[in-house]
Amino acid sequence: MALFDIKEGEDFYYNEQGYKVFTEKFHLKRGHCCKSGCRHCPYGYDKKTDTFIKNDKKIK
Repeated sequence: MALFDIKEGEDFYYNEQGYKVFTEKFHLKRGHCCKSGCRHCPYGYDKKTDTFIKNDKKIK
């Protein structure tokens, strides 16, 4: 059972290749960075350098 429900168009969308892409809103709902280099990561993680880039967004 999932911890919370996710909704297409709000929490994720499908890209041109058919992959599920999670939105910034979903990542904030989840509450932590998975260090996978996600396209919409609000935590500022850079997979190439394995570091967090300073991010001015407030994370709740």
